Amino acid sequence: MINYVILFLKGAAMGAANVIPGVSGGTIAFITGIYEKLINSIKAFDLEGLKLILRGEIIAFAKRANLSFLASIFAGVAVSILSLAKLLEFLFCTYPVLTLAFFFGLILSSIFLVGKQISHWNLSSVLMLIIGAGVAVGISFLNPANSNEGFFYLVICGMVAMSSMILPGLSGSYVLLIMGNYLLVMSAIGDLNIAVLGPVGLGAVLGLLVFTRLISWLFEKFKDGTIGLLTGFVAGSLLIIWPWKTTLYKVNGNNEFINKKLEIISEAETCKEGVILAYNRYLPELNTEFWAAVALIVIGAIVVWGIEKLGQEKPE
Repeated sequence: MINYVILFLKGAAMGAANVIPGVSGGTIAFITGIYEKLINSIKAFDLEGLKLILRGEIIAFAKRANLSFLASIFAGVAVSILSLAKLLEFLFCTYPVLTLAFFFGLILSSIFLVGKQISHWNLSSVLMLIIGAGVAVGISFLNPANSNEGFFYLVICGMVAMSSMILPGLSGSYVLLIMGNYLLVMSAIGDLNIAVLGPVGLGAVLGLLVFTRLISWLFEKFKDGTIGLLTGFVAGSLLIIWPWKTTLYKVNGNNEFINKKLEIISEAETCKEGVILAYNRYLPELNTEFWAAVALIVIGAIVVWGIEKLGQEKPE
């Protein structure tokens, strides 16, 4: 029973990471020791698995797909996302620097924990690390788009959101932010808006089935190179989650903030309704907020270290 509780907590940590722009649920899965088992279990949902279900061999399918393992993980993910969506929205809008500082610490510590999984450092793994970091840094400089509630666009958003669970270091939530639909999806989760969550969920399932097979194949054929690429993703995402940045919002001709419907909104409403144009990153001043942020970075790093210790699986 205790093993399932631990798996549930790992899933909850993944769920929390999945709703945080810049943090990857896949990174949490990696450092808690369940990543490859998660990928292989999801991969069992294939044609052979469908045949077992159609023949009524449910127990055989459950064993092949590690259903008890998946159920524990995804229960934690679901509970965490549903309960934290509103809280994280509040924290990001009210205490952006301190909130991002904590997650910066999470990612900073994760770089070493993901990188140490590489058994042999060579030119190939170093090159893949550089490529991964370059891609993540490139993503950080993309300007966010406006929100879009079109069905097919929401399906694509679901596939992107799921990528954060499959690819360590690649934040699906941040890419959602770039695509303009982060707050739309977060609000839909908090309000249980099926019109938005339906197509997003469909995209998530499709993304899960596609990405798991790709990553499983890469791990089998090019494990060190793949982990090098993922380590680069994690390292490059530090720029994405940099705490000290100013958000530039769209304004009208009178320099008033407006939402996507071109309605005038107050400065306080920009976090939830404003149209993001870009981010201006800056070096912090040595004030009280800075030292509080540094403390939270250290705490975040310690949390990841603790999760990694928790994730050292016992032999089955």
